[in-house]
Amino acid sequence: MPEMNMAKAINLALFEAMTRDDRVVVMGEDVGPDEGVFRITEGLHAKFGDKRVIDTPLAESGIIGTAIGMAINGLRPVAEIQFSGFDYYAYHHLEMHAARFRNRTRGRITVPMVMRAPSGGGIRAIEHHSESREVIYAHAPGLKVVMPSGPRNARALLHAAIQDPDPVIYYEPKACYRLFKEEVPDQIETLPIGRAQVVRQGKDITLISYGATMRCTLEAAEMLEEEDGVKAEVVDLLTIAPMDTQTIIESVTKTGRVVIVHEAPRTCGIAAEVIARINEHALLYLEAPVKRVTGYDLPIPYFAREKAYLPDADKVLLAARETLAF
Repeated sequence: MPEMNMAKAINLALFEAMTRDDRVVVMGEDVGPDEGVFRITEGLHAKFGDKRVIDTPLAESGIIGTAIGMAINGLRPVAEIQFSGFDYYAYHHLEMHAARFRNRTRGRITVPMVMRAPSGGGIRAIEHHSESREVIYAHAPGLKVVMPSGPRNARALLHAAIQDPDPVIYYEPKACYRLFKEEVPDQIETLPIGRAQVVRQGKDITLISYGATMRCTLEAAEMLEEEDGVKAEVVDLLTIAPMDTQTIIESVTKTGRVVIVHEAPRTCGIAAEVIARINEHALLYLEAPVKRVTGYDLPIPYFAREKAYLPDADKVLLAARETLAF
C-alpha cells in the first residue's frame, strides 16, 4: 500500500470518484487550473476539463445554491469552500434547502451533494481562516457532518460522502493536510457514515476526539501508558452527525472515566453533546465526572497565540490524570 498524506488522499478520492461516476463534479473558487488554495484539486482540471471541474465566482452562497440545484437534477456535486470560516454565507441554502428537501418532498427528492471545507487551526492563519464550527451543522436536522483524522479515513469518508443520497458537510482538518503520512490501500474503500472507531484499546479511561485533535489525544494515551501504566482507550468519532452513541457508551461502560477533546469552543460544543449522551445511557458506570479539553469561548487567536488556544497532549494528559485521581 502506498503512503500518502491527507491532502493527497483527498485528492485521490476525488480523482477516483470522478473516474467511476461522470455525475460527480467539483466546483469552487480556484479549484480549476489553480488547483485550489491547498492544492487538493491538483490535476483534476487537466484530467476532466472545465465541464466537471468548475471555477466559480467568489460567492459561497452562489456555490452552494448552484450545487443544490445540480444535485436535485441528477449530478453529484462536491463543492469546495476555501475556508470553513466563510461557509456561513452558504448556511441559508444548506439549512433551509439542502437539509430539508427529503422531508419537504416526503422522500421524493434528495440532495446528494458534499460541501468540503478546510477547518480548524494550526496553520497560523488570519481571522476567519481557522474556525471550528462543525456543531452549527450538526444541529441542523437533515445534514450529515464528518471530519476525518488521517489520510486513510479521509479518503474512505469522502467516498462515502459522495455516494450518500443526502447532503454531507465534509470538514477537513487542514493542520493534518501534510502533517503525516499513512498507508492507503490500492483498492477503493469506504467507511460508514455514522460509525465511530476505537483506534486504541484500553481499560482504564476513555479518550474521545476527532479531526486534528486525534493526534494529541493519541500522544497523551501513549504518555499515560509509558509514565503512569494507564491503558487508555481512544475513540475517533469520525462522524459528528449522526453520532455513534453505541460505540461511545460501550467504551464508557468498560472504563468508567472519560476525557473528550476538540478544538472548537467549549460552550454547546460536541463534547457537551457527548457528555449528555453518556449521562443518558451510562451515568451509573462513571467513576468520575467527565472532563473536557477544548478551545476557549473566544475567536481563535492567530500567529503567536494560536498554540496556547489549541488542545495539546499536555492538556489532555493533565485532564486524564485529574479524572483518574478523582
